[in-house]
Amino acid sequence: MSAPLVEVHDLAKIFDVSPPWLNRVVERKPKAFVHAVDGVSFAIERGKTLALVGESGCGKSTVARLLVGLYGATRGAVHFDGEDIARTLRGPEALKLRRRMQMIFQDPYASLNPRWKVLDIVAEPLREHGLIGDNAEARMRVAELLSSVGLNPADAEKFPHQFSGGQRQRISIARALATQPEFLVCDEPTSALDVSVQAQVLNIMKDLQRERGLTYLFISHNLAVVRHVADQVGVMYLGRLVEVADKVKLFAQPSHPYTRMLLDAIPDIHMSGRARTPVQGEVPNPMSPPSGCSFHPRCPLANARCQAERPALLEIRGVRVACHAVEEARD
Repeated sequence: MSAPLVEVHDLAKIFDVSPPWLNRVVERKPKAFVHAVDGVSFAIERGKTLALVGESGCGKSTVARLLVGLYGATRGAVHFDGEDIARTLRGPEALKLRRRMQMIFQDPYASLNPRWKVLDIVAEPLREHGLIGDNAEARMRVAELLSSVGLNPADAEKFPHQFSGGQRQRISIARALATQPEFLVCDEPTSALDVSVQAQVLNIMKDLQRERGLTYLFISHNLAVVRHVADQVGVMYLGRLVEVADKVKLFAQPSHPYTRMLLDAIPDIHMSGRARTPVQGEVPNPMSPPSGCSFHPRCPLANARCQAERPALLEIRGVRVACHAVEEARD
């Protein structure tokens, strides 16, 4: 077995969300912090896809930005091909590393410059990294990239407003592929699209992965999408990973009560009549999370230990899960 391409160790990010200093003095309030990501660890093998799922605000997008260096980590480390990303991005090899990892953003309407033609948008990373010589070479490379995502090379002369949402996301994918990266971080790339268009974009991404041997971190809250694209699935809740498992095992036999609730929320089109556990309660305020296991106020299996002691992510029955109930076989 070769070493994983991406390894994340005890990654954490704390944001200072305090009101201005004068407000705090007048109102006599302390500083306020949000633990957006709190001790996340995982690895992604070359050519594979790890999907992170969870409700809005659980820290998925923050993990994505930490992995590509858009945020600096408060604690922990991200290793890409054996190198510490934070250290590399501060050194002379930063541009070379950025060429090897790219990001596809969530909103195709906000991630493309409306004043630039598609030619300039897709060619920007090529120029930035010195991968092209003149305008003729830029046009040729952009035409190849647009063709690879199912667009017409003539579209290079158009502006973003002339395209649909699905076409804009294809342009974003073409731009991300421009530097021939090995690792793509996809932050909910289909959430703003219609279902039929989602399928087209996902199929393009799967084809590109097969052709180029790409490694994906795929962020989503749509379990149907995750089932289509992922090899492994990590379930996040309030900044922490609560379960990491192979896709087949997770969908067939989820271990963590929160994972079961997420799967039970999917409509049962086969009308099988199986027992379901409704998703109870609301996600707690991340500025004042519950003690112990952060899921215990919503968990039907919670006991006194769950309220007092935070569970560790342990290997249980071939799955990494953070749950006292599973550990004690109370599930």
